[in-house]
Amino acid sequence: MGKRQQEALGGVALLIAAIIAMSLANSPLGHAFEETLESNFRVGSERFYIDEPLHFWINDAMMAIFFFVVGLGVKRALILGELASVRSAALPIVAALGGMVVPAGFYLLLNGGGGEAARGWGIPMSTDIAFSLGVLALLGTRAPLSLKVFLSAFAIVDDIGAILVIAVFFTETINWLSLGIALALVALLVVLSSMRVRSIVPYFLISVAIWVALFDSGVHATIAGVLVAMVVPLRIRIAPGEFVGRGRQHLAAFARDAALMTRRGDLALTTDRQREAIEQIEIAAKQVESPLQRLEHVLHPWVAFAIMPIFALANAHIPVNAELMQSLGSPVTLGVIAGLLLGKPVGIVAFCWIAVKIGAASLPPGISWRQILGVALIGGIGLTVSIFITDLAFDDRALVLQAKLGIFVASIIAGASGYFILRYVGRPDSRTPARAAPRPAAAAGSAERSAAHE
Repeated sequence: MGKRQQEALGGVALLIAAIIAMSLANSPLGHAFEETLESNFRVGSERFYIDEPLHFWINDAMMAIFFFVVGLGVKRALILGELASVRSAALPIVAALGGMVVPAGFYLLLNGGGGEAARGWGIPMSTDIAFSLGVLALLGTRAPLSLKVFLSAFAIVDDIGAILVIAVFFTETINWLSLGIALALVALLVVLSSMRVRSIVPYFLISVAIWVALFDSGVHATIAGVLVAMVVPLRIRIAPGEFVGRGRQHLAAFARDAALMTRRGDLALTTDRQREAIEQIEIAAKQVESPLQRLEHVLHPWVAFAIMPIFALANAHIPVNAELMQSLGSPVTLGVIAGLLLGKPVGIVAFCWIAVKIGAASLPPGISWRQILGVALIGGIGLTVSIFITDLAFDDRALVLQAKLGIFVASIIAGASGYFILRYVGRPDSRTPARAAPRPAAAAGSAERSAAHE
């Protein structure tokens, strides 16, 4: 299963978990469920331990792994992927800036009078990449690969913005000694990376120590995931050509014994030489893949199908009652809805249009402005990081519920609107035959081959 398929299915798992959480919150088990989330769990020794509620271990510890995988994706995109060159990165960066600044402005228009409500300006800034790609997956071939790459790229930049917001604006007091220890440990990881240490064990142990130090420093501990991801090695140990040579050599050895076994009619077990060939191919496969890519490949399914659904289960328990329905008109709820549903598409489309007009960026090949609008609306699906920032921004339980209600309402409408525009709006009427100028035979044949391939 490819990474984008995992992200699409992960969005489905996240939705199912959110539905289960809301069902529990509105059932006779709702109170017991909340009590479970607030039950304390102690981790550590007698001399040093952390004693926090289950909700903390989900939001601060498990989500550090989520941000670690996000950080791996960001580093890969910056070095090898969608953001590796100025030309390919220009439009997604501009789109992400518009999709962060304008939604925050929309929110502050309704909540800019000060007080705790004003702290929620970061909530409508992020795009949930799993859900967004899930919506595009439903469109099939109507959503070309270049559109998916564009969405992934600006969502990655969104993630960088959300990480900076968490690090800068949600740190109140700092224990400088603990922060210094955390940075020293990060420097140690840099040394290990420069020495080409590829074993995951030292990185894991030092990463746990960084998380503990950041937790004690007052900086949000999930930032540890991003810091560690930035220093995970991206170098491979053997060149692709050498991997091909080794693979052929060991496959030839495997084939010689296979031919002998076939002649004997003995196909029950592999020989010792075949087992050795398999092991050597496995070793070479690990050496031609960087630790960063290997970790991202291993951890991504766990994040998509375990960590994010558990996070949704712990944070989407919203009791639906008369008080909640009244909060639909609250400034916080309306601010979040306005930010995600209006601010996102307005910011993304306007910033992209300006960048293209002044020549700072260009539209991806085969992408129209209608498709940019559709994907900009889909970018209004907030969910995971928006919910995460909500819990950081507000202490007042009522404000938390109002913001989460706005996130869910806006995300549902944004996803449905973007899907509708990309699927139906602006499509040619199939009942009216298209008139086209005559084309040379070679060009016509090329177009037919392209259509058949699609």
